[in-house]
Order: sequence, then structure tokens, then C-alpha cells
Amino acid sequence: MLEISEDGGMGKETKRSAEMRSMLEEYAASGLRRREFCQQRGIALTTFDDWRREYAVNPRIQVRGPRMVPVRVAHAEPPPSFALSLANGRRIECSWRFADAELARLIRIAESA
Repeated sequence: MLEISEDGGMGKETKRSAEMRSMLEEYAASGLRRREFCQQRGIALTTFDDWRREYAVNPRIQVRGPRMVPVRVAHAEPPPSFALSLANGRRIECSWRFADAELARLIRIAESA
């Protein structure tokens, strides 16, 4: 009877494949980007990507899970708004921004109506 190794080959797992598996597990736990991890360990990025493809078929190895980062939600300030009470009793409330000339025109139109 033949024994199938964890890497899918025949026989026992080789020392080299065990090293690659260990390196991928270190990478998954490191939180580093691929390029940073490879630079720190002197590994060519293409070689590392080959290892990742080769061992990604094995569900026991999680090469890289989703990256979670803390997020703080800041409350947005409401946009500036104004309320304008006209002499004729009308009131204009608005959160839009107007240039001075546009606002003066709006007031003239509202007062004449």
C-alpha cells in the first residue's frame, strides 16, 4: 500500500516541501505583504508565489485570510445651513451653499413673490 503525503505526492513529505509549508504558515501569521515578507527572508517573489499556488490546493493550509483592520467611524459634521426670515413673513431654510450674488437674487425673488 502506498502512502500519500500531505503535499499530494507519493511517499513522505520532503524536507524542502516541509520548509515551504512552514514558510507559508509564517507568512500567513506575519500580517506582512508578500513583497515585504520575501525581502525580509531573501526569497524571490516569483518563487514564493509558486509555493503559494502549489500549496493553496491543500485546504489545511490557509495561505492568507482576509485582512482585518480596525476602523473608527467618525461622525460627519452636518453641512452649514441657514434660515432666512423675510420681511413678508416667508422663511427660507437651506443647507446649500450660495455665492453672494445668487443668494441676493434668491432673496429678491422671494420678497417680490
